[in-house]
Amino acid sequence: MPTTPHDRTYWIKIVLFRPVHQQRFRNVSSATDIRQDQTMRITAKADYAVRALVVLAAQEPDAPMSADAIADQQAIPVAFLLKILADLRTARLVKSRRGATGGYTLAAPATTVTIADVIRAVEGPLADVRGEPPENLDYPAPTSALREVWLATRVALRDVLERTTIADVATDRLPPHVTAALDSPGADRRR
Repeated sequence: MPTTPHDRTYWIKIVLFRPVHQQRFRNVSSATDIRQDQTMRITAKADYAVRALVVLAAQEPDAPMSADAIADQQAIPVAFLLKILADLRTARLVKSRRGATGGYTLAAPATTVTIADVIRAVEGPLADVRGEPPENLDYPAPTSALREVWLATRVALRDVLERTTIADVATDRLPPHVTAALDSPGADRRR
């Protein structure tokens, strides 16, 4: 228990795209830390999953690649990658083959797998608020319009992630909606 106003401890959520039962919280000691730490974050798990699929998409079709080779190429911890690949296999985004010539391949053409598909496979829904879908929120006045802000945020995420495929990234040919967004002022700066 805090003994003075300066002894307060704040807990904040520091990741986005993680199911509520897996959320991590960090102890921060001031409101300044909270303001600085409330940024959208793509988890390492989501980042590694997308990178692994991009690597597989760049391979010859039906040429399996080992988890060790993917991990080495992308500097991903192999044990963590194996767990991610298991999630991707469960979601039927990758196939695995055992044996000396085994490894992982894409289970579907890279042109049909979106970044959103990958994130959902390893993290769950794209944009929840405190583990709830935004459409289920009901805020009292004067914050009632906040629900619509969260819904619009989800729409913006979907606009990029559901329309960008693994093949787009693997071939370095990003779709116009992504390149147009990059032309927005401050797109390349953290704020």
